[in-house]
Amino acid sequence: MGGEGIKHFVLNTGAKIPSVGLGTWQSDPGLVGKAVETAIKVGYRHIDCASMYRNEKEIGTVLKKLFGDGVVKREDLFITSKLWNTEQAPQDVPVAFDQTLEDLQLDYLDLYLIHWPVRMKKGSAGFQPENLVQADIPSTWKAMEALFDSGKVKAIGVSNFSTKKLGDLLNVARVPPAVNQVECHPSWQQRKLEEFCKSKSVHLSGYSPLGSPGTTWLKSDVIKHPVLSMAAQKLGKTPAQVALRWGLQMSHSVLPKSTTESRIKENLDILDWSIPDDLLAKFSEIEQSRLLRGAFFVHESFGSYRTLEDLWDGEI
Repeated sequence: MGGEGIKHFVLNTGAKIPSVGLGTWQSDPGLVGKAVETAIKVGYRHIDCASMYRNEKEIGTVLKKLFGDGVVKREDLFITSKLWNTEQAPQDVPVAFDQTLEDLQLDYLDLYLIHWPVRMKKGSAGFQPENLVQADIPSTWKAMEALFDSGKVKAIGVSNFSTKKLGDLLNVARVPPAVNQVECHPSWQQRKLEEFCKSKSVHLSGYSPLGSPGTTWLKSDVIKHPVLSMAAQKLGKTPAQVALRWGLQMSHSVLPKSTTESRIKENLDILDWSIPDDLLAKFSEIEQSRLLRGAFFVHESFGSYRTLEDLWDGEI
């Protein structure tokens, strides 16, 4: 795909998802609100949230102010949030959703995702193995479908689902998931999942599209890869911009996280140029490695998954 532009992709609901969104995971309190404000003012129209990030109240305060000041209209934004693992019992899903709406000070969401195919005890905190319980994705999904029917969310989807888990859900879903949000970057290209998603009209949205620079516990040199450096030099762009643009040309939306104004702007400046095919072909040479493996959701006795192979169905 050449194509400058690529400002949005169309979901299976007919709704448009902006191609670049602001990720808010691991954005510190006090910084995340400012990042959201900066992002919207420089032209972002998609904000990716989750109750687990514990910053939705701060984001809600900023959104309310921006709406009130006439900076942006609600209907021009695309707001995503996610159902945490402790709230997957069908009766808990609408309660968790309503809490997110209240925290974000919104009357609807554009997209609501099951955060992981993993269930944990209601009220539990932390990632101790004894908090893991058996997941029942079909029953959780029925509760998600009821939210969709209510009109309070315009699209529903999943996150961190393997090809097999997504296929299993599609086999039982009345409302098919519109999105699967997963780790995706040049060092974890998700080719098998990408092909499956395309064949089923499920949009793939990539979190950690730059790897996870800035995290202390997740060592990642995705944007230092020689292929990215070489392409960046030839195109007069930064390696981060090349990594993000690669995602768009693979038909993924990308969700870079930053709280730095210059980077927030830089990450959006990927719409009016493209990576030529000869450089794009070099991306197939990049060694592949999943960064966020979810080892804390795997246990020999507790929960649904005994091994990482089980959690990802071999896609590791």
